Amino acid sequence: MSKFGELIDVEIPVLLDFYTELNGQSESMHLVLRDVAAALGDKAKVIKIDVEKNQELAEALRVKTLPTLIIYKDGEMKWRQSGEQNANTLIDVIQEYI
Repeated sequence: MSKFGELIDVEIPVLLDFYTELNGQSESMHLVLRDVAAALGDKAKVIKIDVEKNQELAEALRVKTLPTLIIYKDGEMKWRQSGEQNANTLIDVIQEYI
């Protein structure tokens, strides 16, 4: 969990995507997240977290639905949404925290 603290305690927004390989919606979100990361460059981070490999973290954050997207900035949760989102929506939300 200390590594998680280091990931989210930064001055730029960090978008976390909780997914699993077996989830079809998670799969389509990968393409959206690639577009988001490309559009924002170094103004934000996009990190994918496989819940199969990070069950303890997913449980601690009460991730029940996949994909679940969470934005952190300065170690604080700013936004959270479950289900698919489009790239423009995510870019707009992240830009609020840049």
